[in-house]
Amino acid sequence: MTKFCCPSLSNQESGSRWQRLCPQDGTKGKPVQLITLKSLLVPIALEQLNPATAYGFCSSPSCPVVYFSEQGQTFTTTDLKVSVFQKNVNEDVSVCYCFGWSRQRIREELNQSGESNAVDIITTHIKAKRCGCEVNNPQGSCCLENVRSVVKQTVEELAQ
Repeated sequence: MTKFCCPSLSNQESGSRWQRLCPQDGTKGKPVQLITLKSLLVPIALEQLNPATAYGFCSSPSCPVVYFSEQGQTFTTTDLKVSVFQKNVNEDVSVCYCFGWSRQRIREELNQSGESNAVDIITTHIKAKRCGCEVNNPQGSCCLENVRSVVKQTVEELAQ
C-alpha cells in the first residue's frame, strides 16, 4: 500500500551506509527524509538541523529521541510540533496524521458500529493521492500498518 503513499526513500538509503542505531537506546532507526524534519520540528530545533546529513527515526516507545543523525545529533519529542504515535499512549494522539484518525476515533467507531472502516477510508485517500505522510507523520511514511495495529488491538480489548 505504501507505493501509493510518500516518495521512495531508496535514494536516501543508498546514499548513506551508516548503521542507523539510536544513540540513546540502540533501537534500529528507519531512514527519514529531510522534509519530514523540516515540517515537524519546532523553530528552535529547526535552527539546529543539518540539511547535509541523513537522519533516522527511533520508534522505541520508551526513548525520548525521535530523530538522530550519524554524527549523534538528536531531536526528542519536545522538539516536535506534534505528538509521536509510537511514543505517546494517549487516546487522542494521531495514528493517521493526514486524515485525523486517533486511537480514540477508532475506538469510538468500533463501539458504535462494531467494526472500523479506518483502513479502507485511508486507503481510498492514499489511492486518490491525498496523503502527505512525508510532511505530516513523524515517522515520515505511511501510517496504515499503525492503523491496522490499533484496530486489531482495540478489537481485542473490546472483546474482553
